[in-house]
Amino acid sequence: MIRPLFWLLLEALNLYWWAVLLAAIFSTLASFGVIDTRNRIVWSIGDFLYRITEPALRPIRNILPNFGNIDLSPLILLLLVQGTIMIVANIEAAILTGAMQYLL
Repeated sequence: MIRPLFWLLLEALNLYWWAVLLAAIFSTLASFGVIDTRNRIVWSIGDFLYRITEPALRPIRNILPNFGNIDLSPLILLLLVQGTIMIVANIEAAILTGAMQYLL
């Protein structure tokens, strides 16, 4: 019963990692004018990515110093999500094997 829960949590974290990466790429392409955000479908995709990533990116942006036009908050969030994935995988391994060595 515990294995599917960890699988679901890890898959959700992986999907969020990809959403953050796609949002960063989309934002970069839109700022350089490569994609036209006046197109309704393109705008809808950008709005969706903004809505799911902005609640996590905003606190990081508030903490980071101003680097001008360079936004490093997606990189920080990607590292945090990847670290969370590693921690959850280690907790899963420790629970399933009963060994505490995975938690160290």
